[in-house]
Amino acid sequence: MMARRPATRRAAATTVLVATAGLLAGCGAADSGASDVVGQGFVSGDGSVQQWEPGERGDAVVVEGTSFEGDEVSTADWSGDVVVLNTWYAGCAPCRAEAPDLVALANDRADDGVHLLGINTEDDAGTALAFQRTFEVPYPSIEDRSGQVVAGLSGVVPLQAVPSTVVLDGEGRVAARVVGQVAGSTLEGIVDDVLADGSA
Repeated sequence: MMARRPATRRAAATTVLVATAGLLAGCGAADSGASDVVGQGFVSGDGSVQQWEPGERGDAVVVEGTSFEGDEVSTADWSGDVVVLNTWYAGCAPCRAEAPDLVALANDRADDGVHLLGINTEDDAGTALAFQRTFEVPYPSIEDRSGQVVAGLSGVVPLQAVPSTVVLDGEGRVAARVVGQVAGSTLEGIVDDVLADGSA
């Protein structure tokens, strides 16, 4: 098992905002940094990060669906562990840029009880599986072209931007959110914090 990094680690280039539970429900596309980018075919975020202390987190969230391999997946099966949710689709340039960091996190932190789950908002199975093969993605992704999974999450945390990343603590509560492409060092720091705060 790999040694955990100190819980105080933060990516120096990223501003971490601690919000109250009231702000969790009230943040929208405009104030999250998400905005339409003409000609790019995706909604971009500014990479802004929000984290919530254990006492400020809302109710547990369960994300479930069918993976592109045909398996039923539910975050409820990972109770007690940290879960990283990531929205993506194959034609999204920031999604492709962050994929190696997500793959590295999944491989490096599996022994720490960290699970990743992709939520694909656009692709059919062939396109999504080709992406997963290209980047050697070791974790499942569920199909969400209907938008039902993202809509369910938006009641807890807005996910207007693709990609967006949400980290759930061991109780299934939203501990952090990154709107837009996430840097690997930033995500590792968030995961370290959640592993160390007693909620996982």
